[in-house]
Amino acid sequence: MLRSVGQRRVTGDGVDPRVTELRFAVSRLRRELAAHRLEFADRGIAENELAALDAMAQSGDPEVRRLRRSLLIVAGSVGSVSALAEGLAGVRRAVELFGPPSAGQ
Repeated sequence: MLRSVGQRRVTGDGVDPRVTELRFAVSRLRRELAAHRLEFADRGIAENELAALDAMAQSGDPEVRRLRRSLLIVAGSVGSVSALAEGLAGVRRAVELFGPPSAGQ
């Protein structure tokens, strides 16, 4: 079934599957970051922004512009850590499920 970008499919329990995917991807990257033993300069920034992404997902209807901003911050913070690349890509894919930001944002 095809859907327009603005439409949401809701599961039987009332949860948007995009939100579920975002929460899963953020949780995975947070676990990978916690398990990564080497320190890097922007680790704290990444941890804080991942917490913000999780909070937005928990709200159930996150703002696309804010999701994309957080994704850019996380990518800038962990982008040079190749061990986190797959987890970061998962978060990017989950954010993209929400569609492009509205015009003018």
